[in-house]
Amino acid sequence: METEIEVAVLFADVVGSTELYEKLGDLKARDTIGECLAVMKDATQQNHGTVIKTIGDEVMSTFPTADDALNAARTMQNRISKGGAIQVRGVPLAIRVGCDYGPVVPDGRDVFGSTVHTANRMTSQAKAAQIVTTSNMVEQLSADWRTSVRQIDLAHVKGKSGEIALYEVLWQKEDITSMLPTINWSKERPKSTASMRLRYQGTEVRMEGERQSVRMGRSEDNDLVVKGTLISRLHCRVEMTRDKFMLIDQSTNGTFIVTRQGEELFVRRDSIQLTGEGVIGLGRVVQPGSPQAIHYIQED
Repeated sequence: METEIEVAVLFADVVGSTELYEKLGDLKARDTIGECLAVMKDATQQNHGTVIKTIGDEVMSTFPTADDALNAARTMQNRISKGGAIQVRGVPLAIRVGCDYGPVVPDGRDVFGSTVHTANRMTSQAKAAQIVTTSNMVEQLSADWRTSVRQIDLAHVKGKSGEIALYEVLWQKEDITSMLPTINWSKERPKSTASMRLRYQGTEVRMEGERQSVRMGRSEDNDLVVKGTLISRLHCRVEMTRDKFMLIDQSTNGTFIVTRQGEELFVRRDSIQLTGEGVIGLGRVVQPGSPQAIHYIQED
């Protein structure tokens, strides 16, 4: 049985790859993304890292130390986001990077564990040309690197209780957005009092406290299982973010919302905020009396 090891995990992906394909064409965009992946893999190897895998326009790597990971991340950003290594006329080219440090379990050429998940989540929190990491990573950094990080936010990460601190790595100090000095991250944020109830036939789920997400679809592993030929296996989910409830559609046919006021809304492969009360229809419009209606009500 494999034992855990502690490493820095890094994810880096190309921002706006869809736009690259639209503006450059399939062949040129594919070659450009390939060049980016080559730069990211080279930066990993130059800084004692191991490329675990590439997925589309993304690279996942591990490093023995937190400093090694940030050295690689800075090299990637300098060579790609600053435009030094890859020239693409008329299309902005940038990457975003997320990192975490902690235990992982090796599995052949792959690794898995909560550290991998959190590192990947940090990438989704990052913007173009940004490196975002965690307090676990910051604690492992040398004094030189610690002077180049700053806390920028708190966020919920699936699988972890409470909020975790997000840190930005300042890899290009000549172009930094100033932060208000009044932000006190050490002060505990008041606990959210917002909640939402979602009810489908005889099943009701209440979102509040540590319950931050509800999944809906025809697959049996969803929180609300709704059968139908127009319904995807994982059709959509509702996530609570800072007292806001966001419906995120991941389906083929989209999600329909009918508010209590009778307003009809539609979302497909996108997100929309749920407020007040109403019904959700997966794949088609449903009315409050329909057996396919998912009723929601926000409670403050």
